Amino acid sequence: MGEDATVEFSDIEAAIDRLDDPTVVKQTPIERSYSLGNFADARVFLKMEHLQWTGSFKPRGAYNKLRKALDAGDPLEHAIAASAGNHAQGVALAATRLEIDATIVMPQTAPLTKIEATRGYGATVELHGQDFQAALMHANSLAEAEPTATFVHAYDDPDIVAGQGTLGVEMYEQLPEVDTVIVPIGGGGLIGGISTAFAELAPDVRIVGVQAEEASTVHESLDKGTPQLLSSVNTIADGIATGGISDLTLSLIDAHVDEIIEVSDPEIAGSILLLLERSKQLVEGAGAASVAALLSDELDVSGETVMPVLGGGNLDMTMLRTVLLHALAEREQLLQLRVRIKDEPGRMSELSGVLAEHHANILSVRHERAVADLDVGEAYLVFMVETAGPAHARGIRDTIHELGYQVSVDNIIIEASSNHA
Repeated sequence: MGEDATVEFSDIEAAIDRLDDPTVVKQTPIERSYSLGNFADARVFLKMEHLQWTGSFKPRGAYNKLRKALDAGDPLEHAIAASAGNHAQGVALAATRLEIDATIVMPQTAPLTKIEATRGYGATVELHGQDFQAALMHANSLAEAEPTATFVHAYDDPDIVAGQGTLGVEMYEQLPEVDTVIVPIGGGGLIGGISTAFAELAPDVRIVGVQAEEASTVHESLDKGTPQLLSSVNTIADGIATGGISDLTLSLIDAHVDEIIEVSDPEIAGSILLLLERSKQLVEGAGAASVAALLSDELDVSGETVMPVLGGGNLDMTMLRTVLLHALAEREQLLQLRVRIKDEPGRMSELSGVLAEHHANILSVRHERAVADLDVGEAYLVFMVETAGPAHARGIRDTIHELGYQVSVDNIIIEASSNHA
């Protein structure tokens, strides 16, 4: 897109008229969360866009772009896109409903569930490269080689952004008294559209954007006045791990977004778990980022009416396991205890008895003997245990220490997926 490309509210209104097929885009509910409201000292209403068809907001922009092209009489026979999951499924669904062939280039690291889901919506999937940027370059080359193909960018396209902006109109109509809207940012298409809608309908509403710390580009892009691209990203929020924004989305963010918050992977993981426990909603990292920002010390929403956007629910089960381990370790409900012992009979039995007395469940235990800091005849016993939380964990450590053992807590190292969306 050229630097002068932009999106007006009239573009969003036109997109609303095009999104007339409820099997492609439906109105998603909002739900008040009293638990999150208590944590944030606010009235919190979750915008549950993870319940949209394909599990994310992406069909809004994809269908708007393809439908607009067909209505204009363009010789559109083939849609080509790049994505690691959500955009892929959105384009696949929109193209199938409009009886257009679709080819989606996905990174080789994309979750199998998202690959199969994209195929299930009717698209041909090509796997190329190790990240989103590599897939994007390949998809562009495919589109350039085919005259009747249209490339459907995930965010650098006014028609895509206008389609995502229909979500902003829906949010305003559902909760016109909202004070603050919190939106996750990957490439910036969603927040670009939502912020444009609110700039017209309710300009006093505060728009807060959220990025994962390890995929953050907006602050630097705003400072330098031009989009910045990361060479690599590594976050559990793969849906917002694009590694860059565009001139189009940067200009909209600069014009309409009031604040940018960065959240860590542990904060995102904790929010996924909290949403599961308190709201009974399963969302992916990109969807939970807005709740992580809500609960962050960086954002004050005390006394306000707040609407975080849950933008996606396509959480791969392998990633769910990783996320839960992150969150449980952060809460000390999953604890790895390292106890220095004399390597002789009875030590494991004694320590296991302590854990049993404290009603801690032992998941695994191992001896470590070939460690440089051990004296001859010593070993480490390493227990992985489930606890009820920090107070419970502290009581276990104190009892073991009182018995004369040297005890420490190991960091539980969990590698995040390298997927980029």
